[in-house]
Amino acid sequence: MTIPPSRPSDRRVQTACLLILTLIATGIALALLQLVLVPFVLAIFFSQCLTPMINMLMHRFRMPQMVAVTVAALAAGAMVIGVGFLLTSSISGMSQPENFDPYKLQFKHFSTRLMESRAAGWFGLQQNGARSNSFMDQLQTRGVDVLAFTAAQMGAVLKNTATVLILMAFLLFGRRPSRISRFSILNEIEDRVQRYISLTVFISVLTGVLVGCTLSILHVQFAAGFGFLAFLLNFIPNLGAVVATILPLPLAFLDPHLSVVQGVLALAIPAAIQVAIGSFVQPRMMGHSLDLHPVVLLLSLLFFTMIWGLGGAFLATPLTAVIKIIFEKIPATRPLAAALAGNLDPLAQMVEEPSEPRKRAA
Repeated sequence: MTIPPSRPSDRRVQTACLLILTLIATGIALALLQLVLVPFVLAIFFSQCLTPMINMLMHRFRMPQMVAVTVAALAAGAMVIGVGFLLTSSISGMSQPENFDPYKLQFKHFSTRLMESRAAGWFGLQQNGARSNSFMDQLQTRGVDVLAFTAAQMGAVLKNTATVLILMAFLLFGRRPSRISRFSILNEIEDRVQRYISLTVFISVLTGVLVGCTLSILHVQFAAGFGFLAFLLNFIPNLGAVVATILPLPLAFLDPHLSVVQGVLALAIPAAIQVAIGSFVQPRMMGHSLDLHPVVLLLSLLFFTMIWGLGGAFLATPLTAVIKIIFEKIPATRPLAAALAGNLDPLAQMVEEPSEPRKRAA
């Protein structure tokens, strides 16, 4: 008995089902291996940042590979230690509830004035004072909980620093000279990935330093911590910049030692920094490496955050951009790269069923 050949539509359905099952299995595997993969991917991420420095030391200064890797590792370690000292004071301050007492008092005065205002009468809040006070108390508690959660997440990120540094040391000292042709596809992919990662980290560091220095000059408490958060959130396009700008506002406006002008500047200057870097500096330096559709960025952010938590949110956009770079350099996967950029026409042409041959005229 002969089996009839499958139709193109049936093959497309089978391919789609296999793709869905593969994605589900991959997501489950990534979630189960979170404790191993997140530090490992972070180590690869930061070791790629040090690779240009190591290559420069080896080729320009004629250093042996072990010496160049040691110098680069010491420079990275010194930077991490310096940032750690700045963040330790901020995290310890955020973790102590008594440091929020002045802000609680200021918030209580603010809520009292708000309840006595004419706008509160329009919404009927003055007639139900007990209910409004209860709402304000809950809002105050939620605000403190958010700040405490932020401090806990920053502490969790720093706890994995030692593991990441150890893995980086193994990756860097275990490097071997590449025997791949300089003009091969793999070499081009590696060069583009290294360039993208290095520029991404540089732009994020620049954003974090500028935001942290601005808040420090304006005497906003925990400025170093907010600068570190701006560095991390810069890896999340659009949404990260908004969150990084809004986070210091409660402390800036509720601090009794800061004026209204300082509070406004604490909002305006970081927002201007984010807009300038996101609109002018990053596009000029990154080129088309981050040419990703906003829906793709949102889906990747949700996916990696769901399986890897805060580390996944940090790595979502860089991983998606790296995948797009790899897809662009392989001819068979270029339609997928175009789909990540929002152009579905090449992908539709690839899966389009072939046209039936025309019957010859009798």
